[in-house]
Amino acid sequence: MLQAFAISREFMFAALFPAALLIVWAAFFKIEFVFFTIVLFTPLSINLEKLAIGGVGIYLPTEPLLIGLLLMFLLKVFSGKSIDRRIYNHPISYLLYVYIGWMIITTVNSQLPVVSLKFVATRLWFIATAFFIATHLFRSIENIRKFFIIYMIPLCVVVIYTVARHSTFGFDKDSAHWVMEPFFKDHTSYGAVLAMFMPISLGLLFIKRIPIYTRIFIIVAFVILSTGTILSYTRAAWISLVGAAAIFVILQTRIKFTTLVMSFAVLSILVLLNWTNITMGLQQNKQESSDELGEHVTSISNVSSDASNLERLNRWNCALEMWRQKPLLGWGPGTYQFFYAPFQRSQDLTIISTRRGDGGNAHSEYLGPLCEQGVPGMALMILLLFFVSAYGFKLYYKIKNKDVRIVVLSAYLGLMTYYIHGILNNYLDTDKASIPFWGFTAILVAADLYHSSDKSTTQDSQVIGEGH
Repeated sequence: MLQAFAISREFMFAALFPAALLIVWAAFFKIEFVFFTIVLFTPLSINLEKLAIGGVGIYLPTEPLLIGLLLMFLLKVFSGKSIDRRIYNHPISYLLYVYIGWMIITTVNSQLPVVSLKFVATRLWFIATAFFIATHLFRSIENIRKFFIIYMIPLCVVVIYTVARHSTFGFDKDSAHWVMEPFFKDHTSYGAVLAMFMPISLGLLFIKRIPIYTRIFIIVAFVILSTGTILSYTRAAWISLVGAAAIFVILQTRIKFTTLVMSFAVLSILVLLNWTNITMGLQQNKQESSDELGEHVTSISNVSSDASNLERLNRWNCALEMWRQKPLLGWGPGTYQFFYAPFQRSQDLTIISTRRGDGGNAHSEYLGPLCEQGVPGMALMILLLFFVSAYGFKLYYKIKNKDVRIVVLSAYLGLMTYYIHGILNNYLDTDKASIPFWGFTAILVAADLYHSSDKSTTQDSQVIGEGH
């Protein structure tokens, strides 16, 4: 009756009230259902800003569900009925406590506290759901495969929509920048997520114990995702896949992780020592980005005339200048886009630069935290990369079950595509990238806790979503 009265008063959102009650009930007693519902809708979610509804930057329907799940998660934690306590005590979990804690500290000191508070809240509900709750659910290896498949189905739908729309423009480069709207904000975020799932779709093909109809879907999905990745014209995504392939080769040679880290450190020092010569060499490349895929690949290293590459350098220089002013605490989480404009140097401006500074973020998952959260912010992101890679190598070498090892390898390589892509772009403020990013991290932790030996694990009797 109340619902009918509300609708008669043109409060149309009242029609969603029964669904909201169902979700609240499911959040307490069917946590797995709510989690996979979020995963299913993530590739299809739409930012309200794209619909010009009050300028609210929230993704529907995923973020309201994530907020509700975060509140339920906190309620369960305080009531003593939470996830397996071993998850809380894992080294990666401890690192995330410091990661979130430092965000909160820099929010207190933020130049725009409200912006930073929303940024931290967003990161909290992504991590609570896609890492802590997901790790608990990933005690079952079947839930990990379900996570992959449930995300890939709607992602393939988005790719088909995008390719079909792109075809009406002759698959040209310019239209490739926006034909994925309203599901993705641009071709780079679209390409980043597709790259994350390329190792997943390829790895699942080698798992033996899957039904034939699932195998057929995976083959089709691999073709669809490959097509989407190529036609996205996202050079950073292509680079990340090459990097993931290189890591795969290294894993096959069974090189120790410590040896790899030392080699990378030596290589970094050599690059720094020869940086002037390297930049002079790169400046010889005059190839602009192009509709021709071969020329587009060649333009990746063009830092002399390619507007996209030069604008990225502009954003990086701004981030470094901002960091020099506030080296320890930064300007506050999520604030880069509001303050970088005055730090643009005239010689760095490009045809796509804006003097108003309304062009977005720092285009880096490392330099963004550096200027927004100071040196500790970037250091924590690098530490997270280090820990994830250490466990990725350890688990791949340790796990005996071939199917489990493939699942872990696929998740690790998918995660590494994002860490590599993160040098050039940053999208962890979006549900599209955050759900797989933290989900893949959760897979590594779950594999370490539950799947790295032949010993069976007992489930905690008082856990979320099991009706206790």
